[in-house]
Amino acid sequence: MNYIIREIKKSELHLLDEFLYEAIFIPKGAESPNKSIINNPDLQVYVKNFGFENDDFGVVAEMENGKIIGAAWVRIMNDYGHIDDETPSLAISLYKEYRGRGAGTEMLLKLFSILKANAYKKTSLAVQKANYALKMYQRLGYEIIDENEQEYIMVKHL
Repeated sequence: MNYIIREIKKSELHLLDEFLYEAIFIPKGAESPNKSIINNPDLQVYVKNFGFENDDFGVVAEMENGKIIGAAWVRIMNDYGHIDDETPSLAISLYKEYRGRGAGTEMLLKLFSILKANAYKKTSLAVQKANYALKMYQRLGYEIIDENEQEYIMVKHL
């Protein structure tokens, strides 16, 4: 699979709505929610006016033919993974058919590099305990700092 990881362009910010939907973890056997779920205010914090705040950073995975297959982005927001007002929270997703091939890891590494270059010390996220991506987060250095019945709150020091 040939792809590149690069910063998201302003003209591509509308794609974050699609990748926000793709980021919703659907347990095995559960039915996918209607796409209108992304209009929920708890989810809109991830994408609303993205790219217009100083703490908004994002990358995409782009195939040779120009197709964007994934996105990873951070911003300081009051989301499920919020730990403080200095730590950007992460969102990441890939289209299902491209998962498990390394693009997610590479997007995160690029994003970590961007955050370090901008003097951020850490990033956080919330992940469902049953989510297959949990292992990737742990492999990349995220540590569990809190949990509830369904999810972990994790932090990666940069």
